[in-house]
Parts: sequence; structure tokens; C-alpha cells
Amino acid sequence: KTPEAIQVLRELAPEIGVMAYVLQFVPQEFVTIPTHGMIQYHPSLLPRYRGPSSINWPILRGDRETGLTVFRPTDGLDEGPIILQKKVPIGPEDTLGSLYFDHLFPLGVQALLEATDQILAGTHQEMVQDEELASYEGWCRSAESEIHWAQHVTVIHDLIRGCNPAPGAWTLLGGKKLQIFEVRKHLFRTFGAVRGKVGEISGMTDQGFLVTVQGGQIEILRVKLEGGKKVDARPFAEEQGLQVGMRLGTS
Repeated sequence: KTPEAIQVLRELAPEIGVMAYVLQFVPQEFVTIPTHGMIQYHPSLLPRYRGPSSINWPILRGDRETGLTVFRPTDGLDEGPIILQKKVPIGPEDTLGSLYFDHLFPLGVQALLEATDQILAGTHQEMVQDEELASYEGWCRSAESEIHWAQHVTVIHDLIRGCNPAPGAWTLLGGKKLQIFEVRKHLFRTFGAVRGKVGEISGMTDQGFLVTVQGGQIEILRVKLEGGKKVDARPFAEEQGLQVGMRLGTS
């Protein structure tokens, strides 16, 4: 935003500019300097999930598809004309980390190169975003990543996946923040299968421990206690003396 930055870019005389994960508004005076303007990468299918945590939210919402967009930056946040998009399926066990590193990052590099080639060749098209389909989501941070054990097993499973590795879904254990990263979802099929009360540890497994929630159990496999490191859940449970009937959370 400084006059010095604008002057440096002018002196470089670029043909095209490329931006990714820009969390500030970039002045139009800056983005119009390159001969063919600038393009920007955003990891969602715009106009849905405008905003800074656009990889987290589709997983948290239980979506089965996300993607990426290459667009022209404007004065609005993620509101510029779309040049191209790539779709990415969200698997039932995908996490923020797997979506980004396995799909959105490599596909994003490919998409930016593809868009650049189209623009320089004069073959690209620009599509105005449909505001009727638009949504904006803010940061996914500590307040948004707290686990509420009274929610349905699928909602909790999606929350933990969508916050792994950051910001890390969390609960309380003995007054300390316990972040939960890797889990499995187990559905109750019958009333007789229900074990324990919501928020209670209801069993131990070879790899971790089970917590009862609405509609099933969450098997916790990898955790990080406040002040500690990420560890496998089974040895953690043994070290902490976790037992069936103990409660997690604030109530």
C-alpha cells in the first residue's frame, strides 16, 4: 500500500501479477500496474465462502465438494470477476490438511499457470460473480472450534476434520484445553447400542478412547493437551488415568 511498493512494481514493468492468500485489501492503483493486470487465487468455489477460512468452512458445513477460484482482485473481498474454477470432492475423512496439501495447493498452482496462459494469449473469459449465491464466512478460530458434545456425531466429526490441523477442535479436560485432531465416527444403530451419557468417555479402544455424543460415539485417536505435544490418544489416556464415565467439556 506504500508509495514505495507501488514504485517498485512499476519499475519491474511486469506483464501480469499473481496473488494468493492475500488477507488485506490491495489498492486498485497497485493491481492495475501489470500490463495484463493481476489475478488472485482463492480456495473455494466463489461466490460461496468468501473470507479468510474458506477451506475450513465447507468441511464444517458437511459439504461434499469445494474447489478453488482464480479471479480478478477488486476493492471488495473476494468479489472480483471469475476467470476459472476447479472443483474438488470432499471425502468423508478429509481434513483441512488433506484437502489443502493433496488437492487445493497443487491444483491451485496448475490453475494459476493455466489462467496466466489464457490471459497472455487473449483467450480467457471473465464472469461476474452472482451475488444471490454469495456467502461470507469469517475466521475459524478458538470460539468456532470448541466441541459441543450434545451435537450430533456427524456435526462433531465434521468440526474436528475441518479444524485439523488448524485451529484444532478442542474441549476441556480437568480444566485444561484438550485439542483433538484425528478421530473416527461410530453411529448408534439401536437404542441398546447406546453407551454412557453425552460428553462422557464410554469406552477404550486399541488406538484411543470413545466419547458418547448424540447419535453415536467419537473415537479419539490423536490429541494435544494444553502445554504439551500432539500424541496418540491411547497412551495419553493411560498416562492421564482416563476412565469410563469421566466427562469432557465445560459442563
